[in-house]
Amino acid sequence: MSTLSTRLRGTNLYLIGMMGAGKSTVGQLLARSLGYRFFDTDTLIERVAGQSISQIFASMGEAEFRQLETQVLAQLSAYTRSVIATGGGIVSQPQNWSYLQHGVVVWLNVPIEVLYQRIKHDTTRPLLQTDDPLAKLQLLLQERRPFYAQADVEVTVGAGDSAEQVAARMIEAIPLVLRPETK
Repeated sequence: MSTLSTRLRGTNLYLIGMMGAGKSTVGQLLARSLGYRFFDTDTLIERVAGQSISQIFASMGEAEFRQLETQVLAQLSAYTRSVIATGGGIVSQPQNWSYLQHGVVVWLNVPIEVLYQRIKHDTTRPLLQTDDPLAKLQLLLQERRPFYAQADVEVTVGAGDSAEQVAARMIEAIPLVLRPETK
């Protein structure tokens, strides 16, 4: 078990950031290195609803999706020793912060150009199914940035960074926000 895992004492890690930031990919690596479980809120929402995120948006709307998202987050917050990759908009619902704040919140801050290159051909993202997905992405980031900035830890991700490099930077940064160990 890693030193960080010991210092966390079972505290969950919540990964926040825009769609395409790499929360799921990096989260799995982080969970593995800590000996933690990994959960992805979007995957769990799809499982609970029995349909894809796109289908949920189309049939029920964004408000219903956000409700499901909050329910899934509430259930996950009861667990310990978990890395939880959240949906990009989870931070925009005030109620969700009551759950997120029970753990360490890590913001994967990825430049808009990098995000756009990663997701411009992804048709499974309902919020980007517009005539100008880049403008929509910029608007969403502008709206969400103040919420993301409330994270305990911010890890900046560059265009050439591998998931392993990002996970390693998280492992270095997280201890800086933990309470000092008592002897």
